[in-house]
Amino acid sequence: MNTEDLIKQIINCAYEVRLKLMPGFLESVYRKALMIELRSNGISAEEEYPLSVYYKEMLVGEFRADIIVENKVIIELKAVQQLHVSHEAQLINYLSVTHMDTGLLINFGGPKLEIKRKYREYKK
Repeated sequence: MNTEDLIKQIINCAYEVRLKLMPGFLESVYRKALMIELRSNGISAEEEYPLSVYYKEMLVGEFRADIIVENKVIIELKAVQQLHVSHEAQLINYLSVTHMDTGLLINFGGPKLEIKRKYREYKK
């Protein structure tokens, strides 16, 4: 499946989760629900995917990406009232570490489902 079609399916899955789970839950609840939705739509995904950050060939940090979908798209989930620029920077850094090109920042915590698409390299 091409990346554009995959992104559309991921977004549809996120909206389905939002229909069933309103704001107020922990991020982990939305992550587990989204994993169920992705898998039920035949989309392979891994949650809590480990990432390592190196500086001059030395390990300087270890993180976990919320969800990696078909080794093409990173999903960073939030359950906050409003997204902040630091959340976007976090996703961009994850894209850089993995050398993946596309990521989705999805916030279930606000009054409306919020989705932002981010790229590793600048695109208009």
